[in-house]
Amino acid sequence: MESQDGGFHELIIGTYTDHLVNVNRKVSGTLACRYDGSAIGPVHLLARTRNPSFLVLCADGCHLYAVNETVTFEGVPGGGVSAFARNPSTGELCFLNARPSGGVSPCHLEVAPGGHYLLVANYSTGSVAIFAVEQDGSLGAMTDQVQHKGASVHPVRQTGPHTHMVVFDPSNGDLLVPDLGLDLVRAYKLTPFGTLVEGAAKDIPMAPGAGPRHLAFHPDGRHLFLVNELNNTLVALRRQGERFGLVTVESTLPVGFNRRSHAGAVRVSPSGRWVIVSNRSLDAGSMAVFRFDVEHGSLNLNHVQSTVGREPRDLVFTNNGTRVVVANQGSDTLVVFTFDEDTSHLERVSTVSVPAPVCLRVL
Repeated sequence: MESQDGGFHELIIGTYTDHLVNVNRKVSGTLACRYDGSAIGPVHLLARTRNPSFLVLCADGCHLYAVNETVTFEGVPGGGVSAFARNPSTGELCFLNARPSGGVSPCHLEVAPGGHYLLVANYSTGSVAIFAVEQDGSLGAMTDQVQHKGASVHPVRQTGPHTHMVVFDPSNGDLLVPDLGLDLVRAYKLTPFGTLVEGAAKDIPMAPGAGPRHLAFHPDGRHLFLVNELNNTLVALRRQGERFGLVTVESTLPVGFNRRSHAGAVRVSPSGRWVIVSNRSLDAGSMAVFRFDVEHGSLNLNHVQSTVGREPRDLVFTNNGTRVVVANQGSDTLVVFTFDEDTSHLERVSTVSVPAPVCLRVL
């Protein structure tokens, strides 16, 4: 059966392989399977590597990079990042090399525009490291590292910096780094020499205790969405000259919700009309579906939909926005939903068992 896009997709899945807090499942590394827009095919091991909790592909799909979210890597304190060559025809991965990430528990990475550098966010130590990318796609030397400093109001989660993402502004090339520990999105410029220059005038402050986690750009490039993990809010920002200004803030949880939950992934539909945020409850995971008004920059919570699982860590739009695939880390499942662009109605299509899924990439 072919997908609505006219063929099969390859779905690549990042996982946790080690025993961590709230993670009791065992798997050997990065997984993959075929996906036809409805059913997800048999899942198989793509590459053995420790805790590949976030994955990124280069622009041509010929190389894949994975964080190794660990506190020790190759016998020394810290995490790592691994590089793989990818066969576009078969999807097979060939290990190239790995480097220590320069900090503890790396959680996100991104290939810089042009493909010459790879940037890594080290969550536990609150730093960003930059690595040269060699011609064969392997990782070269670390060219720079910046260490965030400070704290915020949460007595446990914000006693120090916690960089959670590295993402480039598609309009001007700025690097934006949400720091959960500082309640701040820090801005930088990446130089041609692989070093970072601070752009403090473009930093985006959040409310004390918010916990900035992830960003997603609107297709128009003018609007930006920020999900705050600790206070479970979605923020809409609008480009104002050289920086982004806050337009609106909305809760991702339904009225009356009183259980523990942490906001997770944020995704924008291809049309730009809808924004979905995952709520990572350990007992009843959900997706908050917001209608976005481009003219006014407003967000309106349309409904909150069960993910039919626990702790949904990631979600992606597929099939031109007509499907949503959710990774329920806490219940070891991937769930496919249809998505109605006019009404935002979500309906479950299929479910497949996958151990500890935390990151999804669809090709």
